[in-house]
Amino acid sequence: MSTNNPRPSKAERTASAREKAAQMRAAQEAAQKRKSLFVKLGVLAAVIVVIALVVTLIVQNNNAKIADSGAVPQGGTAAGGIMVTSPDTVAQKTIEKVDIKTLEAPAEAPNPATPRDLTVADKGEPINITMYVDANCVHCADFEATYGDQIEEWLANGDVTVEYRNVGYLDRGSPTNFSSRGANALACVADESPAAYMSFVKALWGHYPEGEMKNAELADLAIQNGAAESVTSCIEDDKFRPFVQYATTAGQYDGVAGTPSIFIQGKEFALGTQDFPTEVEKAIAANK
Repeated sequence: MSTNNPRPSKAERTASAREKAAQMRAAQEAAQKRKSLFVKLGVLAAVIVVIALVVTLIVQNNNAKIADSGAVPQGGTAAGGIMVTSPDTVAQKTIEKVDIKTLEAPAEAPNPATPRDLTVADKGEPINITMYVDANCVHCADFEATYGDQIEEWLANGDVTVEYRNVGYLDRGSPTNFSSRGANALACVADESPAAYMSFVKALWGHYPEGEMKNAELADLAIQNGAAESVTSCIEDDKFRPFVQYATTAGQYDGVAGTPSIFIQGKEFALGTQDFPTEVEKAIAANK
C-alpha cells in the first residue's frame, strides 16, 4: 500500500518561511538583549570596582598611621582636653607632649566611668565643667545648639571653666575619620587662634546636619569664624592627631562609653534625667 504525501502548497511554504524568519528575528533580538544586559552589567561592575578602589584609597589615606606621641595645643591638659577660661581665652597648657604608650589599659573599663584628672575648683573659684564630645555626634550637636549660648554666658561671667575632651569615638562609622579630624581642627584653632575657639565650636557642631567635611573645608570654616590663615597647614598636616588619639584612648580606658559625657565639679551629669542649667547653677552657688 502506498501513502500519498502531497507537497506543501506555495501558500503553505510561504507561511512556513515567514514563521521561521519570525523565529530567527526573535532569537536575534533575544541574543541582542542578552548582549546588551551583559555589557551593562560589565559597566556596572567596573563602576563598583572603581568606587571601591576610591573608598579604599580614602580610608587608607585617612587611616594612615598616627604617631604614638605628639604636641599639645594651647589649653591642652594631661587628659587630652582643651581648657577654656573665657569666651575668647584658653588656659596655659599643662603638658608639652603626650604619648599613647604611657597609657595603661585596664583589665576592664571601670563602671561607672572614672575620668582621669577631672578639675574640681576650689571654693570661690569658677566651677569646672568637663565634656567628652565628638565632632560627628548628633547628640553633641543637639547639646551645643541647646546650651552653647548659656555656656558662653557662664564663661563670660567668670562662673565656669570648660574642658573640652574632643574624642574620636565615632571614627568607626566614618570612612574619613571625621571625628578625629574634627577634633584635630578644634585643637589647631585652640593653638593658633584661641580667641576663635568657642566660635568654631558653635560652627562645627552647627554644621553637623550638612555632613562630614574635608580638611580644607574644616580650615575654611575655622577661618570664617575668626581663626588665622595659619590654621590651614595645622589642619591639613593633622598636627594634633596624636593628641586626639591620646584623649580618645584615655577616655575609653577610663570607662567613658559615649558622647556627650559631662562632669560638673568632678561629678557625672545624668544627661536626660537632670536639667543641665539647673545643675550648673547649683554648683556655682555652692562654690561661692
